[in-house]
Amino acid sequence: MCGAIRHDGVMSDASLADAFHALRSIEGPEHVLTDDDVRASFETDWTRRYHGNSLAVVRPSSTESVRAVVQVCRDHGLSLVPQGGNTGLVGGGIPHDERSIVLSTARMRHLGPVDEASASIVVGAGAPLAAVQRAARSHGLELGVDLASRESATIGGMVATNAGGLHFVRYGPMRQQIEGLVAVLGDATVVGRVPGLAKDNTGISWPALMAGSEGTLGIVTEVHLRLVTQLDEHVTALVGLESVDDAVRLCARVRRDVDSVMALEFVTADGVELVQRQRGIGAPFPGHRPALVLLIDCAGPRGSSERIAADLAAGLSDRTLVAVAIEPEPRRRLWEYREAVTESIAKVGIPHKLDVSLPASELAAFVARVPEVIAAADPGAYPVLFGHLGDGNVHVNVLGAAPDDTRADDAVLQLVVASGGSISAEHGIGVAKARYLPWVRRPEELAAFRRVRRALDPDGILNPWVWNEPGDPRTTGSAG
Repeated sequence: MCGAIRHDGVMSDASLADAFHALRSIEGPEHVLTDDDVRASFETDWTRRYHGNSLAVVRPSSTESVRAVVQVCRDHGLSLVPQGGNTGLVGGGIPHDERSIVLSTARMRHLGPVDEASASIVVGAGAPLAAVQRAARSHGLELGVDLASRESATIGGMVATNAGGLHFVRYGPMRQQIEGLVAVLGDATVVGRVPGLAKDNTGISWPALMAGSEGTLGIVTEVHLRLVTQLDEHVTALVGLESVDDAVRLCARVRRDVDSVMALEFVTADGVELVQRQRGIGAPFPGHRPALVLLIDCAGPRGSSERIAADLAAGLSDRTLVAVAIEPEPRRRLWEYREAVTESIAKVGIPHKLDVSLPASELAAFVARVPEVIAAADPGAYPVLFGHLGDGNVHVNVLGAAPDDTRADDAVLQLVVASGGSISAEHGIGVAKARYLPWVRRPEELAAFRRVRRALDPDGILNPWVWNEPGDPRTTGSAG
């Protein structure tokens, strides 16, 4: 490997030519994209905060082709960045040096047949979530994880980040939906199997290891997904509340008394008003401005909507600001206040996305303090908050801060740690939060992470910037 790189880290022209020849020979030159304009969409993340440069974007269509790409990158000392739908929010799927190859899974979109006997399906890593949902629903089944970015988010990316999503309170994260997978490690070894088995205690669980590893240990190529029974009837309620503490108590009561809860989502008043302006819709409760809205979504089998609505009504009988919907279009209108928040934020600026989780007992105090700690750290910045209240996951979106100014990030994450929370609930670490890892993980744990990584990727070619802690901002100062 080292012979391909000069001592200053720059590839020789001859070595670069050899690398491109090898990449083009794998599946043809049309799947090695080098034009600047074509590469551009692969080199900027969804938030527009992170940008990079790559030598090329390669688009393999099979596990064997991915293995060949990994081997070429090993042989020529190239960094390799796996990328799915590029909907990541922490810069983990973007190249960060000019010796990088982006490996797009866009051509690995195949969907196997739905196996009704085992309620499962084998899909390619590049399959969009929405495509898997449509296939499953045609057989009365469903994938337990759902995201607002369902049309573009890919299954491989969801595994790599251990995505949580809207139905976490009922079905858990992506890790719990995986029966088996196939991945190519950094040394070009292929591991795992599909279809997998529901019970298989023959050693290391590759699904457990790969889920949440953000492309640092291997590149997922195929996934065997567990499916759940599709619930035909939904009831959605939107509740206006005056405090997060009140919302947390209401969530606990609803989860205790209503056995059909699918989602417990919240949006603060600023977020609701942002959606109103960007989408041109009215207030959820005309004449009232509650401090936040809580969206409760419940689901059950055919014929259950009246019972669910009655259970919800009983649970919300002491609330004055309540809207309940059963039919699809009214439900969609209630969900719009939650699902349109991310898109609305992106339209007004480049946000700093701080996905965090807190103990239930700390949620109210945390949400109340976030605006003041941001204002003290960066007077030009301000937050929009929303998230999954049922599992303590708050999405702190900081607007008004320069893309490379992390003063507000530092302040918010210090508050998270002081509150006993996690700096990442479901978006991953990427490059955005790598330097904060020492705040929440002991040195011994980080050293163990590095040993595992070296074992599976001995040359350090897979996403080398992700999970790499360059310095602690508490001691080195803020750095972009």
